[in-house]
Amino acid sequence: MSGRVLAVLWLGLLASGVSAGHYFTENEMEGIRERIKSMFYHAYNNYLDNAYPYDELRPLTCDGQDTWGSFSLTLIDALDTLLVLGNKTEFQRVATLLQDTVDFNMDVNASVFETNIRVVGGLLSAHLLSGRGGVEAEPGWPCAGPLLRMAVDAARKLLPAFQTSSGMPYGTVNLLRGVSPTETPVTCTAGVGTFILEFSALSRLTGDEQFEAMARQALHALWSTRSEIGLVGNHIDVQSRKWVAQDTGIGAGVDSYLEYLVKGAILLQDQELLNMFLEYDRAIQNYTRFDDWYLWVQMHKGTVTMPIFQSLEAFWPGLQSLVGDLEGAIRTFQNYYSVWRQFGGLPEFYSITQGYTVDKREGFPLRPELIESAMYLFRATGDHTYLQFGLDAIESIEKIAKTPCGYASYLYLLFDPTHFLHGTGEDWELGGEGQGCVLGAGGYIFNTEAHPLDPAALHCCSRHAQERRELRDILRNQSQPNSQNTNGQSETPMQAESQSESIALKPGERKAAPLLSCPVQPFSARLAVLGQVFTDNT
Repeated sequence: MSGRVLAVLWLGLLASGVSAGHYFTENEMEGIRERIKSMFYHAYNNYLDNAYPYDELRPLTCDGQDTWGSFSLTLIDALDTLLVLGNKTEFQRVATLLQDTVDFNMDVNASVFETNIRVVGGLLSAHLLSGRGGVEAEPGWPCAGPLLRMAVDAARKLLPAFQTSSGMPYGTVNLLRGVSPTETPVTCTAGVGTFILEFSALSRLTGDEQFEAMARQALHALWSTRSEIGLVGNHIDVQSRKWVAQDTGIGAGVDSYLEYLVKGAILLQDQELLNMFLEYDRAIQNYTRFDDWYLWVQMHKGTVTMPIFQSLEAFWPGLQSLVGDLEGAIRTFQNYYSVWRQFGGLPEFYSITQGYTVDKREGFPLRPELIESAMYLFRATGDHTYLQFGLDAIESIEKIAKTPCGYASYLYLLFDPTHFLHGTGEDWELGGEGQGCVLGAGGYIFNTEAHPLDPAALHCCSRHAQERRELRDILRNQSQPNSQNTNGQSETPMQAESQSESIALKPGERKAAPLLSCPVQPFSARLAVLGQVFTDNT
């Protein structure tokens, strides 16, 4: 996971290890939210004044720089945040601006991982939230729309990176020319396993199955490389499938791979992804956990190689809460927050044995992982000590990181327990074909760059696509002559079904009932083919 100034998403919900006491009233939380908005616009307006159209603002020098591909990345990253903060006017302006100015046909080398989580993820999230932004929806939204088309265009530029012998992607791709012949085949584990959210969302919204298929192929290839004790390393050769760096933990190089297995399982209701994570979790608990800290170990032997805590690991308590290990999440969060209290923030590396920062890794880049974890824990427990930590974090960031042109790194603050992203089920909208889908009712899943995705939209569009496929198959079958058996006689429907089942199903399995059948087709879907009219009695 990584941080960015303008994606302000997690801050308001932390504090474990602080004594419970103060209860935050709605008036207090409203005041804190206004303070957070002010922090966001301090950075956002300075980006527009001093850095646009470059990717990022350099807050110490008050100028801009391109970092990940010259996409005006900060605007893409901030687009959904504008809407979360209620600024529909600026959301509409920036959405139009991006459509008019961003072109992915550039001769530039881009990180496959970063482009996916920031650009594809940011555009997908903005597309799915655009109904709340006052944008006039295209017919069939959320299965169509200009921001969705931009996300597809960006993702297609990444696909050449997946053309490897293993299906695991290269780390870098040229957006115009594809993968360079001299590109290194070595990439980190997270760079292989952090695509299932965005790519599955694309496939299920558009009906183009290649994105999800490639993400799953990469996951399966990575899964096959586990060690005999069930762990993966942190850098792998995607052509030979050999591990180049065999240290493993839950932090840098591995983190978002584990995160996406859990969040992908929730977003897609996918048991396979959850089973993968649970298998990893058993090995992680057996070999890396020590007193609710998680150490770095050798992937084959399980011996400790680095007894350190990395700030990127702070996502773990949130992930534990998502899979139901609330007690473990609270204990781990207490450890991590003890480091925060010691330094006023999380250093990049912290020596667990020495109780101090690691030399040359003392920096505090304002990563949001601990804040995200606190948000989940607050939602799970309702304990206002997590809100107190959020307030402490605001004070730290204002004191340590504020500059005249912005902040020295990324923060996303969410201090609103009644926000629609939390999903009470009371705030929703209609979309899809014939306005037949309920959208935005809750259950949003945040990608590793804090861009929220609505699972209802994925279900809506994939359901429509499935119905169209089934109707197409029905029409095709009706338009073809009956098949002949070896004796020149037509098979009966019962014979054909029996033969199909014997091939397609394993012994003991039952044939699933189709989701769609002719008798329940709406009138608008009944068609005439070759003179035959389909009615409710067909």
